[in-house]
Amino acid sequence: MKDKIVVITGSNSGIGRITATEIAKLGAQVVMVCRNEQKARAVQEDINALTGLNNCDLFLCDFSSHTSIKQFAKAFRMKYNHVDVLINNAGVILGDRKLNDEGLEMMFATNHLGPFLVTHYLLDLLKAAESARVVTVASLAHRFTNMQWDNLQAEKRFISWRQYGHTKLMNILFSNELAYLLKNDTNITSNCLHPGNINSNFGKEGNVILKFLMTNFGFVLTSPEKGAETSIYLAVSPLVNGKTGLYWYRKNPTIPSMDAISSENARRLWEISMNLCGIKEYGVVELDG
Repeated sequence: MKDKIVVITGSNSGIGRITATEIAKLGAQVVMVCRNEQKARAVQEDINALTGLNNCDLFLCDFSSHTSIKQFAKAFRMKYNHVDVLINNAGVILGDRKLNDEGLEMMFATNHLGPFLVTHYLLDLLKAAESARVVTVASLAHRFTNMQWDNLQAEKRFISWRQYGHTKLMNILFSNELAYLLKNDTNITSNCLHPGNINSNFGKEGNVILKFLMTNFGFVLTSPEKGAETSIYLAVSPLVNGKTGLYWYRKNPTIPSMDAISSENARRLWEISMNLCGIKEYGVVELDG
């Protein structure tokens, strides 16, 4: 992984932090992209001290905000001219329905449109690499729901865990459609994964029931170290060269729900996302506009 540039979103805690640390130890240039500067700076310093290579960089970004993602991409391009691996790891679960500054439901904006837009703004830099990989962290939670086309942003009914699962279903559809669009004429693969049910601070910001379960029964869950293994595997292993459009668990491809493998769902969600974000051609950006 020496000289490889690996961008990891949401890498200041949980499996994102472990992923950043382990890939940095392999000699890659790791670029953390995080929302919380204080936490992220501390992790960046820890990783650089651990490797002794000063190979962990940091950019700030609010993944619920199109404007912030665009600003990150502009700043990133001033320093880097390609991306070898993009790991869309950032995600959130909230107990109440909240809107971002653009009027979009926060989990939909962060968990789905976040990866959709980060990948859009870095796609030409992924194409500039000799070969590149996009890895998106989804979840088994996608099985708890199906596509609610009339309730994409929980406008009609908001249930925290269900909307989270809804956005994780969207992650798989995004990853699959990206793989389809890039398969024939680029050197980029796109895969997604279920990391396991992770015992971390993630989820403790959800509703009362979820907080209770995470606090009192976290001992039965997977450690962040174990949960990060598949993300790291998909980012660095030569065994997955050329493999694309798959959903992985414990380093093996597995079959997601029927809604998740629907090409019709994937195309429909893609079109909706393009329209919501005002994108005319995916991967073609005008950062000064």
